[in-house]
Order: sequence, then structure tokens, then C-alpha cells
Amino acid sequence: MKTQPKEYKLVALRECPLPEDMQLCDTPDKAAEYWKTHVATAPLFDPDRECLVVLLLTTRRRIKGHQFVSIGTMDCLLVHAREVFKIAIALPASAVVLVHNHPSGETEPSTADITVTRDLIRAGQLLKIEVLDHLIVGANRYLSLREAGYFA
Repeated sequence: MKTQPKEYKLVALRECPLPEDMQLCDTPDKAAEYWKTHVATAPLFDPDRECLVVLLLTTRRRIKGHQFVSIGTMDCLLVHAREVFKIAIALPASAVVLVHNHPSGETEPSTADITVTRDLIRAGQLLKIEVLDHLIVGANRYLSLREAGYFA
């Protein structure tokens, strides 16, 4: 059986604000506020499972949008650089902020969280897309891996 090649296209899911109306995301507080307002209320979000979202930023650190990259189990996510940067390349985004939740409510990063973040930073350097931060959201609090000193 012969397979046919496929044609692909990107489709906007909804209207986006103009650049001057885009939310500034230059601190972990602003990224956490965006998560709370736009991600935690989204239909795809499941508070009982780890969800990794990539925030896509302009050169002026304004949020162009976000994408759910992975929805895992209560204590595990599958993350690959290809999936994280695919939309950032297509959109295009100058930088990204990674954010994921811990259903347990704890914000302490696992060894896997730290390793994956360092791997994604290296991948982003090759693509010239900066990984500004990785936030772990817990019960009414968050932890910025950059502020906590896990990477410079």
C-alpha cells in the first residue's frame, strides 16, 4: 500500500492581541500570573496531571501565546526538545519560558526537572531561542529554577 505525501499548515486557534497589548513577561511573577489566568483555566489543563506549557515570547519579552507541550501523569512528563521548540520556530518566537505544574502542590524540582531544563537550554542555544526560565507551579506558589540558582 502506497502512502501519499501530506501538506501541513498552521492554524490560529483564536485571535491574538496586537504587540502593544501583549502581556509583558520579564519576571517569574508575570509568567506565573499568565499561567494562572490563561493556562490553569484552559480546557486542556488537568490539575491532577503534570502539564508542561511553553510560553512564546517576542524580542521585547511580550507573550505571543502558549502551547501545551506535554500532559503526563501525576508525577511524570515526557519532554523532547523537538516538541518544545517546534512551535517557537514556526511562530517565530525569540525566547521561551517553560512552566509546568506539580499536582502534589510541592514546588521542589526533581532531578529530571533540572536535567531536562539544562538539556532544553542547550538545544535553545543551538536554535538561537533563549530559554529564559522554567517555573514549577504548586499549590498557590511557584519556583523559578533560574532564581533558585539551578542555571544562570
